[in-house]
Amino acid sequence: MQPATQETSRAVMAAAQTAEAPTKTSGFITCSVTATTVQAFIDEIQEVAKSGVDIIELRLDFLKDFDTERDLKMIMASCPLPYIVTYRPKWEGGNYEGPEPPRLATLKYAALCGAPYVDVEFKAAALFFAGQGEVPIQCKVILSSHNFQKTPPAAELHQLAKDMHAAGADIVKIATMANDIADSAAVLSLLQSPVAPTIALAMGEKGQIVRLLAAKYGGYLTFAALSPDKASAPGQPTVATLKALYNYQNQGPRTKVYGIIGNPVSHSKSPLIHNTAFQHIGHDGVYVPLLVDDLPRFLDAFAGHPDFQGFSVTIPHKEAALKAAKQVDPVAAKIGAVNTLIRQPDGSFKGYNTDWCAAIDAIERQLSSSGTSSSGSGSSGSSPLAGKTFLVLGAGGAGRALAFGAADRGAKVLITNRSRERAEQLAASLPGSSVVAWEDVQAGKVKADVLANSTSLGMAPKDNESPVPAATINNYGLVFDAVYTPVWTQLLLDAKAGGCQVVDGLQMFVGQAVLQFQHFTGKQAPTELMQSTLVNALGLKK
Repeated sequence: MQPATQETSRAVMAAAQTAEAPTKTSGFITCSVTATTVQAFIDEIQEVAKSGVDIIELRLDFLKDFDTERDLKMIMASCPLPYIVTYRPKWEGGNYEGPEPPRLATLKYAALCGAPYVDVEFKAAALFFAGQGEVPIQCKVILSSHNFQKTPPAAELHQLAKDMHAAGADIVKIATMANDIADSAAVLSLLQSPVAPTIALAMGEKGQIVRLLAAKYGGYLTFAALSPDKASAPGQPTVATLKALYNYQNQGPRTKVYGIIGNPVSHSKSPLIHNTAFQHIGHDGVYVPLLVDDLPRFLDAFAGHPDFQGFSVTIPHKEAALKAAKQVDPVAAKIGAVNTLIRQPDGSFKGYNTDWCAAIDAIERQLSSSGTSSSGSGSSGSSPLAGKTFLVLGAGGAGRALAFGAADRGAKVLITNRSRERAEQLAASLPGSSVVAWEDVQAGKVKADVLANSTSLGMAPKDNESPVPAATINNYGLVFDAVYTPVWTQLLLDAKAGGCQVVDGLQMFVGQAVLQFQHFTGKQAPTELMQSTLVNALGLKK
């Protein structure tokens, strides 16, 4: 596009070419070539082309020995895919530190030589268009604006997009730094109400969802890297991750969005587990990591995004999720923590806690499969935990979930913790439970039908540790360990050697994800696939 006087002639020419336009008009994946020598640059072009991207960005400013007359046509000719010629100056986050006239002349020359796209900084647009030669209609001009400090309010972003379009942009590109995930909502709004084909990017981990969901919202393209070490901007996913894990090329306006809310979340395997399961059953949904500092602020920012259908919630937001839920599952309310939020038809959320269900269900299955009957006086249809003594090690969030879950199924709950005060606080909130001394457990003075460890003792790399001495293991009939790295903790190895029934933490982790999946989709979860996916991702031996 050209500003003012040249715009009309280009519009007429564009209309004549409409029949030749590709059917796909958005959702492209682009990868930047950033090698520093011309030969390495050309080699990297071929590598990028084989990765399955749609468009290649040629970052000429990374070249140390670039000469326009000698190298540009050769580089352009080596591209087997559509490409963007970018020559980013230092003042806009690039590497070029020379004078402006030759830089802009290079971009104009690229356009005249047949480049499908050239990326020109909005601040330099007037000088670019004023330079010698009219940009051919075949070349789309991307006017770009980068803010590496912050994300301005949505109203300012929309005005900027209008100004860029008026200045001659065929495609508007706005990239900002996301200092809070709420900034991502402002950037996504550019795609919800575009003035022209738009590339919207929120840099940093708190803005990553804009990159991952751009196709759903109709973004013209998003950037991805060949590998994490080759990312050309903060927050870029890899091409393989974007295509396979986030099913980017199959996203559309009807795609439902789910995610894990937490801080941190980059380590989470939940996107892998849920997206694999979504794709397996053909559910049109995508599950993304959501690095959230303030849960109410996040929910408020995305209130106008009804396709955000449900969330997993992890540390440190489980109590805040309870407060955010208009309706809460009764046991979750007693536990005082929610790990699942499901959007209701009126836009509010209902909260669940699938942690306790997953752990208690796994323990019950093991008791039932072994033929263990209740030691209490419950009916024939009661839980196999009814009347049993259930010792919980640890009084944190997981311990609280186990304690309330076991009590809900009729067990007599004992609580122990290295800090007795925390154990007493938990017992005070759970009628019928009692506290036993940590030292008594270690000395073998406490017996229980079930021992459930919710502490981190025995987790890799300290996997030779155990929360109870091996000599005391025969005090328990069944041993459960919430730790799943390794699956076979020292506690479980000791328990198996001592003849106890065992339930590993992998069953709890997968079980809570299975229950969340069913809340998300209303469909039966592919449990075995979800478990094998996690086992393979963690390199575990089941």
